[in-house]
Amino acid sequence: MADFVDQVVLHIKAGDGGNGCASVHREKFKPLGGPDGGNGGRGGAVILEVDPSTSTLLEYHHRPHRKADNGKQGHGSNRDGANGGDVIIPVPNGTVVKDADSGEVIVDLVGVGTRYVIAEGGYGGLGNAALASTKRKAPGFALLGEPGDALDVMLELKSVADVALVGFPSAGKSSLIAALSAARPKIADYPFTTLIPNLGVVTAGETIFTVADVPGLIPGASQGKGLGHEFLRHVERCDMLIHVIDCATMEPGRDPITDYQVIEAELEAYGKLEDRPRMVVLNKADVPDARELADLVRGEFEERGLRVFTVSAATHDGLRELTFAMGEWVAAARAAKPVEEPTRLVLRPKQLGEAGFSVRRVNDNLFQITGEKPERWIRQTDFTNDEAVGYLADRLERLGVEGQLVKAGATAGAEVVIGSMEGGYVFDWQPTLNAESVRQGPRGSDNRFG
Repeated sequence: MADFVDQVVLHIKAGDGGNGCASVHREKFKPLGGPDGGNGGRGGAVILEVDPSTSTLLEYHHRPHRKADNGKQGHGSNRDGANGGDVIIPVPNGTVVKDADSGEVIVDLVGVGTRYVIAEGGYGGLGNAALASTKRKAPGFALLGEPGDALDVMLELKSVADVALVGFPSAGKSSLIAALSAARPKIADYPFTTLIPNLGVVTAGETIFTVADVPGLIPGASQGKGLGHEFLRHVERCDMLIHVIDCATMEPGRDPITDYQVIEAELEAYGKLEDRPRMVVLNKADVPDARELADLVRGEFEERGLRVFTVSAATHDGLRELTFAMGEWVAAARAAKPVEEPTRLVLRPKQLGEAGFSVRRVNDNLFQITGEKPERWIRQTDFTNDEAVGYLADRLERLGVEGQLVKAGATAGAEVVIGSMEGGYVFDWQPTLNAESVRQGPRGSDNRFG
């Protein structure tokens, strides 16, 4: 069974808001106590949080559905319903969140403790106590709670490290990271020993940095061969790449120069890594023939402008020089990075006079209304209650919906859709005598909704 997963689709549902309560205060000797229905509680949100103790997405591979609690319904005596509990989803550092359908990046979660609300809970509905006014002293209805957000997202893990070790399987990358740090990866002398990216923390003087051991690449990895295509994404965040080359391999057709060229071709085919500086480590120098070969090819690598280190992960020969060279490299890269400015929230208020909705004429007898307020009000309305329907009609008229329908050419009996054409609320429009008036007829008998 797999113990490492770095890509998974998560089905998320935030909690629905609780319904408001329609209640009238009842007490001895107070027959007209007035409305006292409380508001519904807000639904719980779904929150992604970077957790240092989480290193894989395996849990979400087995349990891909996550749902927050719904808000509770309001009660009489002005008692509001309880809010639904949030669901916090711990994810590894370096998790990229994408829309599962479009592939668009929603957020990139880097840094322990970073949080992002991926799904907002629905607002609770107002109780009749909150809906009371001088004109509507005893509302016989309450608003419904709004549904919480529901979406499918893809979580994709990209390791966060300063340096990436790349090379053929069994080139000694795992042994090297074990010798450089306290990491203890699985090590054996056969291809694809490393099935997950390993991270190790290395100290070089005052510089502390992270090294990633990326599973072995083979020719064609960028097109899906072997295991490399699954883990090339883990190289993206690294500031620098180190080619670990096996100078003791006995495989036919293999030599240090060819290995370097093959891996470079795969990195180029994958893309997005052209600007990363490179270094070459000629490994397994404890083998006599390997050291001779390393001395032979060293000059050719240096002619390409590459720094070259001959090391042995087994005997630790040359590791001190390599460690401090990596530390200098990392320190210089960090110093060259621009200082991150604090995030500023930019508020863009709506222009004065902006309606907040739009009316579109679909055909001669069909009109569509879209906008945050009309669509939200539709979700809040209990259409089994005539008084609630009349309240909705009043709100839409005050917003100016009727006037815009008249301007768009709508006439009595026209079909109107509020929301999407597939799932919106449909009704036959019956205009009032004056499209700008507030209400025609008593509350609860509004004839504009059929």
